[in-house]
Amino acid sequence: MRRFTVAALTAATLGTVLSAAPAQAHHGRPVLGPENCAANACHFDVPAGTYDVTVRLGGDSAASTSITGETRRALLPETATAAGEPVFRSFTVNVRTPEGEPTGPDGTPGLDLVIGGSAPALADIRVTPAFPRALGSARAGGTPMARQIFLVGDSTVCDQPGDPYSGWGQQLPRYLRKGLSVANHADSGESTVSYLADARLWATVRPRIRRGDLVLIQLAHNDKQTDEATYRANLETLVAGVRDQGGRPVLVTPIVRRWFNADGTLNNNTALLVNGLGVDHPAVVRSVAAAHDVPLIDLTARTKALVESLGTEASKALYLSNEKRDNTHTSVHGATVYAGLVRDELVALGLVPAGRTRVG
Repeated sequence: MRRFTVAALTAATLGTVLSAAPAQAHHGRPVLGPENCAANACHFDVPAGTYDVTVRLGGDSAASTSITGETRRALLPETATAAGEPVFRSFTVNVRTPEGEPTGPDGTPGLDLVIGGSAPALADIRVTPAFPRALGSARAGGTPMARQIFLVGDSTVCDQPGDPYSGWGQQLPRYLRKGLSVANHADSGESTVSYLADARLWATVRPRIRRGDLVLIQLAHNDKQTDEATYRANLETLVAGVRDQGGRPVLVTPIVRRWFNADGTLNNNTALLVNGLGVDHPAVVRSVAAAHDVPLIDLTARTKALVESLGTEASKALYLSNEKRDNTHTSVHGATVYAGLVRDELVALGLVPAGRTRVG
């Protein structure tokens, strides 16, 4: 088992960044600190909500530390620190019940964090409730920047409960800085039909959307028997529902299946998500986005280009080809790479400021 130490830091060491006393308030908000940590884990007894987490990493020796939380969400990428040169990092995390997939078990109440990395060293931690609008600013024209990114999707997006699986939404938080959190309401096995029909899914997500929130929608893999008119109408219903709440819908075409032709391309219906009725899901998503002036992340095109560039062997690492003979679901590595593509597109579209994202 990995071990880390939680060092008691003085007010002089922390300066004005963190309070030295866990019971004190930080900008009027209660602060929870390292007294909630033991071994390689921290548990904070907090209600559902959104929380800012600030950590001090490093110590007397060189270290390398990462942080995951709740249902295997990647919250902070592995961060190297030189001996005697600690660094501060911050992120915002969504705490909810169920903590993972919406139709799964409730999980553990409160916020749970796991300290990992090749040589973990957590020197201090502070957890505070996030401000209602963490970014505190508006876009040109007066539209508030998103403080929360909701994800509506299937098993390729969701917070997968166990290794070796991972959805790209599970890895997206690692690319975001304090002020942006991910509320991943993607669920395994869902189509546009079932997502709208299940009260634990769309009927639960929609009321939680606030003005300025982003809602990324990627549903296609399980619409195997959905005709084109129904698929289009379902996407339009989701888009309209987000807008009715004051949120900003973003349509995302599905990740490709790793299904190669003999010529090394993915130009076939299986890879490109054309269902048995001949419905070209990515094409319909693109059409709905254009018709209703919705930002589009063409993840089908981006993942197709990447998988084809890697070729039949190297691309196996993105999926669970070796582990499960599964060319639909991604490995942790693949989900991390694909989450990086989503991050890039959010920035390129002007939906998330570059300064609120991380590179690695």
